[in-house]
Amino acid sequence: MSEDQSDDQRDTQDDDPRRVLTGHELETELLADWRLLFSTLHARFETGDFATGVRLVDAIGEAAEEADHHPDIDLTYPRVTVRLTSHDVGGVTSRDVALARRISDLAGSLGATPEPAGVSVLELGLDTWDADEIKPFWIALLGYEATDDDVELVDPTGTRPTIWFQETEQHETPRQRWHLDLRIPPEEADGRIRAALAAGGTMVSDAVAPRFWVLADPQGNQACITTWIGRS
Repeated sequence: MSEDQSDDQRDTQDDDPRRVLTGHELETELLADWRLLFSTLHARFETGDFATGVRLVDAIGEAAEEADHHPDIDLTYPRVTVRLTSHDVGGVTSRDVALARRISDLAGSLGATPEPAGVSVLELGLDTWDADEIKPFWIALLGYEATDDDVELVDPTGTRPTIWFQETEQHETPRQRWHLDLRIPPEEADGRIRAALAAGGTMVSDAVAPRFWVLADPQGNQACITTWIGRS
């Protein structure tokens, strides 16, 4: 794609600030510091010390107020993690892209180093033959809420993993019923899988990779590495 074509595509994408961009469209934006995980852009910046992290958070706050578009920010020593999404439309839009570029510039001006390989999102999948029967228990126990489509349970504070339910035939315990879904940047998948296999794991299935891979630990407990590729 030529530079002019790329610019034209971005101009088209910017025409509607409420339109949710696809993963492939976001790839053309060349946001080197950011990765799409589910419906959110994620970035991590290594600040080296806490004071620099505070200055970066302050600068991001000012930029967000100017744009009237506000990210979620975690400040820990020695890094700042930022998440951007347009909550009103349920995905990433040109508004998020513009603010992501601004945040990257701010981080660079403070000497903070981007670490896109460090971002991930953990989900918990629960195998069940009757999700409606057990959802009320997990909502009550964890203080979670059902999503509008009633498919997942989410933490209203946004700090704990989403829980989703996978249909299975009825069976007796102790057959495994929980498994971990780890969403990571696509380019990190191969390395993470190799590390898991080297640690004694096995590949259960890569039939739909790179959408997801199913791995198991030495005792057969399964977990999935997932990416955005191959999803609508």
